[in-house]
Amino acid sequence: MKKIARDPILLATIITVLISLLLFIVWPLYEVLKEGFLTDQGAPTLRYYQDAFRRSENIRVLGNTMYNGLFVSLVSTAIGFLFAYTDAFIKIRAKKLFNLLAILPIVSPPFALSMSFIMLFGQRGFVTHTLLGIKDADIYGFLGLSIVQILTFFPTAYLVLAGLLRQIDPALEEAARNMGASRWHIFKTVVFPLLKPGIANSFLLVFIQTVADFGNAMVIGGNFTTLAAQVYLQAMGNYDIKGGTALATVLLSISVFMFVLQKYWVGSGSYVTVTGKPSRQRQLNEDFIVRLTVGTPCFLISLFIVILYILIPYGSFVNLWGIDFTPTLKHYQYIWALGMKPIIDTTYLSLLSMPLTGILGMIIAFLITRKRFIGRGMIEFTSLLSMAIPGTVIGMGYVLAYNDPPLVLTGTAAIIIFSFIFRNMPVGIRAGVASLQQIDPAIEEAAQDLGANTFKVFTSVTIPLIKSAFFSGLIYSFVRSMTAVSAVIFLVSASYNLLTVAIMSQVDVGRLGVAAAYSTVLIIIVLVVTGILKFLLSKMGTTTSLDM
Repeated sequence: MKKIARDPILLATIITVLISLLLFIVWPLYEVLKEGFLTDQGAPTLRYYQDAFRRSENIRVLGNTMYNGLFVSLVSTAIGFLFAYTDAFIKIRAKKLFNLLAILPIVSPPFALSMSFIMLFGQRGFVTHTLLGIKDADIYGFLGLSIVQILTFFPTAYLVLAGLLRQIDPALEEAARNMGASRWHIFKTVVFPLLKPGIANSFLLVFIQTVADFGNAMVIGGNFTTLAAQVYLQAMGNYDIKGGTALATVLLSISVFMFVLQKYWVGSGSYVTVTGKPSRQRQLNEDFIVRLTVGTPCFLISLFIVILYILIPYGSFVNLWGIDFTPTLKHYQYIWALGMKPIIDTTYLSLLSMPLTGILGMIIAFLITRKRFIGRGMIEFTSLLSMAIPGTVIGMGYVLAYNDPPLVLTGTAAIIIFSFIFRNMPVGIRAGVASLQQIDPAIEEAAQDLGANTFKVFTSVTIPLIKSAFFSGLIYSFVRSMTAVSAVIFLVSASYNLLTVAIMSQVDVGRLGVAAAYSTVLIIIVLVVTGILKFLLSKMGTTTSLDM
């Protein structure tokens, strides 16, 4: 601490980071927690929690959330494992399609598959109404929601497990085969035991995403309401902030508990018992029966998801989905005439928050990896905690925290920008930490010994060494800002509206064509901006860890 005190730039940076985390993560959470425990007069009370749990509807919603989370996580992890095993162990030609599936949920609105599912299987769906003539098809509720969430979130499990499967040394399997073990016996006794921590990790990650999912629950959940949607309906629909914060606290508790479990219990263990570079490349299984049995379901699921995503731009060019499929540009003309503001606002605010998110993420990664000081653990935990906070909770917290003095931000661009920064920052932090752990600290220490201060070391030595992680954080933060919905739905105003909120409002009133047109424009903007960034980075000789 004495050494840090002698470096005023480092000390000021630590203080600034601590204050920013307290202001934009801890304070909003405190306001959510406090609101549910105080009356309007400021007296302590448990009445709002008692009222919340006396209502059978809220008990049902809590049960729905847990049941849906467990079911979706279990099925998503199983499908993710099937894809990962096929990718790492089976010789098939569709592997590039698997990587595409991992990218699509990132660059599209979080409820894109819900829209496409309604277009296919809703009351005016192409399959149910046009092809089969079913006039009362009802896909809203648990069935529709769970299917859409499984298709949306299983790529998370796939990405985690695929990386772990590739790390397993083929020598282990070869040794077992040389002793006469069958492939099934090797899978049961060698491969699967090594993956148990990774499977648990995937399950918890998908569970956190599922219980916090707001967009799909609102679009296709129907009467099967989950906590993420109920918090919004209670607070904004029923104008019951106290009851909404009580439910938000329950949702927050579930998410944070699972986050801590995932990070500090499962995430702290080693995924494999053999590390280092494999002795040689794995010989992929070319058995026709195995390829047919394992590869066919993966290919069919992939094809179905690609069709669902193709429906979004296609639906934007038809006159009236389910009734009149005549090609038209009227939905884009409507956007051009009346609805350009959400597009401009979303792109402008996302571009503005992008460099701030990247820089802050790298600074925090540098502090928690390279420096030792009082409060370091709090900075690490708090900065990564925002990953676990459901968007509806943080959105409500921002409204409560910044609606009154001393810091009034409600209705301004600043409140949206801050929500983007502190919601998307953890990915940049994790990428920065991973990169810094691979770099010998002696390089930075040599610069300090030559008289460079912390700012000079960070800008001239550290950032150039971790520029790949830095630019990956920039791209990811822009994409997630463009597609955010759960937090910002509380923060939009007449001055600033966002694309995802506009898409949801169009879906609510049944204008699927306009919603599809907005979604198509959003995806195009994301692909164009990220493409430009990657092109510029390639000219600079820099690659990113995000395969986009």
